Amino acid sequence: MPKIIIENMNFKEILAPKAGYKVIEIIHENYIDWMHACGKKGRCTSCKMVVVEGMDNLSALNDKEQFFAEKGRLKVNERLSCQAKIMGGALKIRVAEENKFPHIEYSE
Repeated sequence: MPKIIIENMNFKEILAPKAGYKVIEIIHENYIDWMHACGKKGRCTSCKMVVVEGMDNLSALNDKEQFFAEKGRLKVNERLSCQAKIMGGALKIRVAEENKFPHIEYSE
C-alpha cells in the first residue's frame, strides 16, 4: 500500500488505498488541508509539493506539469499534487513555503 509522509506537518503519514491515486486526493481524503486554487485542474501551482524522497514512485510529468516546469514555475524536485499519481512505495513531501495556509502550524 503506497504511503505519503508530509515532513513539515510533523511527519504525518497517510496511506493510499492503492496505487494510481492523485496525491492531493489522498491528502484530502485524510482530512488534511492542502491548497488548490484552480480546483485541482492543473491550471496553477498552488497545490505544488516539494518531493524530498520517492520521486520515482510518482507517475511521469504530464503536459500540465511540463508546461509549468518549462516556465520555471516547477523545480526539478517539485510536482503538482493534483496531477501526480502515487504508483507505489513511499513518498516523502513538504508543503511548499509559498503555499502554506496561515491557519496551520507547520513543523520544520
